[in-house]
Amino acid sequence: MALRVLTPFALGYFLTYLLRAVNAVVAPDLVAEIGLSAAELGLLTAAYLGAFALFQLPLGVLLDRYGPRRVQAALLGVAALGCLLFAFGTDALALTAARALIGLGFSGGLMSGFKAIVLWVSGPRRALANACVMSFGALGLLMSTAPTELAAQTMGWRLLFVALAAVTLAVALIILAVVPERKSEPAGESLAQQVRDLVGIYRDRAFLAIAPLLATTAGTHIAIQTLWAGPWFRDVAGLDRLGVANHLLAMGVAFLVGILGSGVIADWFARRGFSELAVMTGFLLAFVIAQLGIVLEITEYTLLFWLIFGMSGQLAILAYPWLSRRFGAALSGRANTAMNLLIFLAAFAIQYAIGGIIGMYPPSASGGYDPSSYQAAFGVFLVLQIVTFAIFIANRKLFKESGGVDGAKA
Repeated sequence: MALRVLTPFALGYFLTYLLRAVNAVVAPDLVAEIGLSAAELGLLTAAYLGAFALFQLPLGVLLDRYGPRRVQAALLGVAALGCLLFAFGTDALALTAARALIGLGFSGGLMSGFKAIVLWVSGPRRALANACVMSFGALGLLMSTAPTELAAQTMGWRLLFVALAAVTLAVALIILAVVPERKSEPAGESLAQQVRDLVGIYRDRAFLAIAPLLATTAGTHIAIQTLWAGPWFRDVAGLDRLGVANHLLAMGVAFLVGILGSGVIADWFARRGFSELAVMTGFLLAFVIAQLGIVLEITEYTLLFWLIFGMSGQLAILAYPWLSRRFGAALSGRANTAMNLLIFLAAFAIQYAIGGIIGMYPPSASGGYDPSSYQAAFGVFLVLQIVTFAIFIANRKLFKESGGVDGAKA
């Protein structure tokens, strides 16, 4: 059953992260052929995140009403079309529109898998199941580095996107053919009632206390690892294209280790009465410290900081089982996508804003971006994360009451 239910959704999430991060490698080709500025590159890449975010609320309603199987298969068909249009784009506007369509199509990549887990996996094991599905995203991130660089050099970036369109369509067909139909019953709820329930989620005090932390940490990680880490390695560390791809590959490995490790650790603690949020807090603290080292450019530990960055940046996922428990299975799709909306809106804004800040500095003599511009851009969002961490800690009693960060033995 795990193979029939979870693996097809995991394949969809593999492609979600592959397409989310691919621009970190093909960006030099896009800049050279289309003539993009730093701000245009940031907007083009972030268009995926913007469309992804804007569809999260209707996605949650659709997942709760129609189930993950049909919703995810339809969305992957849209993503395949977006890949095909991107392959034939000839200017910044066309590429940005196609990139947005790709983001829309992959907007259910993780949430459909999480919804399937709620329907098929018992509560105590969901953190581990979530981590297993998300580990396929880490594999997609790995594939978007050195292997994608090799593919782009071999066949060109346009043919690469044609191939990605074909693979995405194939996964959509696999989901329809293999995954059994099973959806939660909305207990006769009307669409209007489902929307009112969604408003209630956004008014929940514990949700409002944790959402800023998850949005700024996960959003910053997505914005940097899927685009700006590559230029940083080029302009600050002085690496060539292969060196950049290899360092991104190392970060992808760290991402995979972090996702799987966090799932195992959270599962171990959960079976002993501890909260996933307690584990999440420790990992996100390490994430903030790693960014501080990167911003300060403590060069003797540069790779270590980036590996910790890759390993810990997406561990906001440990909050999703808590969300499902707090709001119940019937609302789990809307609760998860309500949080996902905020995370990806933050990622869109941060990825675009970093490009805007970098573009304010004159280019370096080598033709890249000014190394000091990265300090300014990354530093702004590091400060923002520290503020949201303080808000989260100040409201810890809310999580004690709801079985959260200080609940149980934690």
